[in-house]
Amino acid sequence: MYSLRQAKLDVYDVPKIAICLLLGIFLLSIFIVGFDQGHLFSSVQGQKAFDTKWLHEFYHDMRHAAGFPCH
Repeated sequence: MYSLRQAKLDVYDVPKIAICLLLGIFLLSIFIVGFDQGHLFSSVQGQKAFDTKWLHEFYHDMRHAAGFPCH
C-alpha cells in the first residue's frame, strides 16, 4: 500500500541568505510600487525618467489598490 509521510520544515533549516534575499526583493518591490517617481531609471535615462515616470504609470492602479497616495 501507499505510505503518506508528512513533510516537516524546521525554521532553522531555511538558510539565512534566502531570508535576506527575499526580504531585499520585498523591500525593492515596495519601493518600486509605492514610491518610485523615476528614480530607478534615472541612472540610465537621466532627467527624462523623472519626466515620463514610466514605472509610476505602469503601477498606478496597483498603488491605489495598495493604499499609496500618488496624486
